[in-house]
This record gives sequence, C-alpha cells and structure tokens, in this order.
Amino acid sequence: MQTKKIFSSESFVFLAVLILFFWLFIGSMGSANFFKTLMATAHDLLLNTVFFIMAVAVLTGAFAGLLNEFGIVHWIHLLLDKLMRPLYGLPGIAAMGILSTYFSDNPAIIALAKDKSYISHFEKWQEPLLCNLGTAFGMGMIVSTFFIAQGGRVGMNLVPAVIIGNIATVIGSIVSVRLFSVWTKRKLGSVHKEVEHTNPHFRSVREGNWFERFLEAMLDGGKTGVDIGIGIIPGVIVISTVVMMLTFGPKDPAAGYQGLAYEGIAIFDKLGQIVFLPFKVLFGFGSSQLLAFPITCLGSTGAALALVPRFLEHGLIKPSDIAVFTAIGMTWSGYLSTHVGMMDALGYRYLTSKAILSHTIGGIVAGFSANLLYNLFF
Repeated sequence: MQTKKIFSSESFVFLAVLILFFWLFIGSMGSANFFKTLMATAHDLLLNTVFFIMAVAVLTGAFAGLLNEFGIVHWIHLLLDKLMRPLYGLPGIAAMGILSTYFSDNPAIIALAKDKSYISHFEKWQEPLLCNLGTAFGMGMIVSTFFIAQGGRVGMNLVPAVIIGNIATVIGSIVSVRLFSVWTKRKLGSVHKEVEHTNPHFRSVREGNWFERFLEAMLDGGKTGVDIGIGIIPGVIVISTVVMMLTFGPKDPAAGYQGLAYEGIAIFDKLGQIVFLPFKVLFGFGSSQLLAFPITCLGSTGAALALVPRFLEHGLIKPSDIAVFTAIGMTWSGYLSTHVGMMDALGYRYLTSKAILSHTIGGIVAGFSANLLYNLFF
C-alpha cells in the first residue's frame, strides 16, 4: 500500500467536487427532499432490484452447476472447439473460459488461467487475451434471464431481443480479442513456450450416486448465485442510486419535489441531448435517458440492470433497446472495475490500457451489431 502526504492537492480537489455534487442536488431539490429521496431510492433498489437479481443469480447458478456436473458444459465445449481458432485465434479449450464467465462473472476465467494444465494449451501471446474473452461474456446467463423476466412483467416477448443480444456479444467479443491480440503479438509473439495441443476428454464429478450429485451440484451452484447477489449490492445501492437521481426529474412536475424514490435533477437528460445523436445512430436509442445504462455498465452491470424496471415503467424501452442492453450488459459487464485486477492476476498489468481500449471498441461494436441485427430481422 502506498502512502501520501496528509495535505495534498487531491484532498482539496475531492472536497471541491463533493461540494459541487451536493450543491447540484440540494440547490434543485432542497436538503430535506434530497436526503429523503436518496434513502428511499436506495431502500427500494435493495428490496425490489437487488433481491430480484439475486434470485435470478441463484436459479441460474443452480442450473449452471447441474449442466457442469452432468457433462452438458463439456459437450458445449466440444461443439465450440472447432470455432475458437478461426473466430478468436485461440485454442478450442478457450471455450471453457466463455462458459465459466457466462454462467458466473468476469473473474471466473482467472481460476482457469491459474490452472497449469489449462494454461498450457495457450501460447504466451494468447494468455492475456483470456481477460477480454472472459469479460465479454461475464454474467451472460444472469443478464439474459433478467431481461426475459422483465418482458413477462410488462407483457412483452423479449426472448428474440435477448437472443440477438447474445449473438451481438459474440461479434463484439471477437473484435475485442482480435484487436487486443495485435498488441499481445507485438509484445509477446517472440516468446515461445511448450504448448499442449491435446484436449482432455475426461471430467471430474462429485462423489456419490446420481441423486446425491444432483443435489450437491444444484445447491453449490445456488450458493455461487448468492455470492454474486451479495457482491452486486454496493454497486447497485451506490452507483444506481446516484444514476437514478441524475436520470429522472420530479415524479409530478406540477407538484415539485416530494422526497419520493427515484426523483432527481434529470441531468443525464440535459447532457444526453449534447451527445445523443451518435448513440442514437449506433444503438438506436429513442431517449437520451437510456444512455445511463451503458455508462453504468462500465462500473457495474448489476447496477445497470437496476435501471431497467424504471425505464420500462416510463415506457422508454423498445425491444431493440433490450437487444442492445443485453449485448452491452454482457460485453461491458463492469469491466472498468475488474479489468485492472484481472490483468494483474494474469501477470500482464502493463498491457491493461490496451486491453481496456480493445474492449471499449468491442462493446460499441456489440451494441451496434445488436441494433442492426434486430432491425434487420424484426
């Protein structure tokens, strides 16, 4: 841990920014309404969004555990094996990284990368690419299931949009990995190691009979979902509360601010008008308020998902937006908050900026592809 002087410029800069932040809200809402809305919004997000996402995560975690225990994940791996090298320039076993993060979260691929038998299949320049590959599919199952469930809430069939979003994620991930590989080849292309080319055809399973394995796999998978649900609480409560209050205005403009949940100063709507046109062209958004979703995804996809029910209530979202949200939600699944740690864990911290730049472009391509494909087929 590094040290700094007690009195430094960053302390005064932070204090100035903090005062400006509170002034923006209190100057418009009044101090009583501001703090009442702040607490009411955080409380409602916890009860009605966090626990809903946690429930989805537990169910998908249990399902993923069963798929893994009884070999379905390994079947999928074998099916994807022949696609990985032409699409990503990676060995077929890299497909396990996609599956592990799709059913859980970004850092899941680090556990695979630390496995010597797994990483032995990769050349030196391919190892850092696992970060962008895994991040592109992080929380994929949770994001997809969440949006399908939201469709049931509002009477919309969002399954086609979610499927398009998943396809677009694949496109974005290919762009991200291929772009990043340009830099990794320059840095590490001349560093060679002995690479294992044979894929294992056996898998480890739990002890016990079929029924015991079924219960253990289901419950262990569910526990993973609980961990994910607990892990997203800070992001949802802190980030989403602020984003909500920056996105929406008073619930009843005629009555003014009442200290209700989700009231705010609608600054995103004002700022969005300035940069809205390129996002409308790329993603097909019909409202500048929807820019809050991709912006929030940069830090926390769980927090971004918390915005969706409110957007639906206000009638701001159409099915094509769900396709874009699915693609961006997966590709940009909190990568700014995990990329540095993941690259450090892989041992390639000095390539972090290139990884982030490549993945930023990959996420934009994923969102654009989702918008294009949905409007092409529906």
